[in-house]
Amino acid sequence: MNKLFFGDCLDVLRNEIPDESVDLVYLDPPFNSDQVYNLLFSAPSGHKSEAQIAAFEDTWHWGEQSERELRQLQNQSNTETTELVVALRHFLGENDMMAYLVSMSVRLIELHKKLKKTGSLYLHCDPTASHYLRIMMDSIFGVSGFRNEVY
Repeated sequence: MNKLFFGDCLDVLRNEIPDESVDLVYLDPPFNSDQVYNLLFSAPSGHKSEAQIAAFEDTWHWGEQSERELRQLQNQSNTETTELVVALRHFLGENDMMAYLVSMSVRLIELHKKLKKTGSLYLHCDPTASHYLRIMMDSIFGVSGFRNEVY
């Protein structure tokens, strides 16, 4: 309680959060916008400072990390999600969207393990990948787990 974790949520979920211990998850992941987001600083005068820090890169590319996370999916017990991801890979190919979906699916599976049976997950996403994420969540949480879409 009262802890702030910094870094990849996958590491935190796997190593710090007990299973079935979370009541509510609000997930606001990167949207695969292909942008780099910076923390902006202002000089005391109010002018934009040259000193900026890259907060995160919202760019996804198929590569070693995608392959590693796909292997993790293939070695876990939720075979429906594995089959869905393999089918999507066949359909979409090894591209930026597929890299994003593999990354999200591994994290959504871990979140599912951490939620209590009565827990809720709110996923904030945009139309770029929402349709893919919806079927991904159906495979993880069950079709009957969907309650509503908030606009």
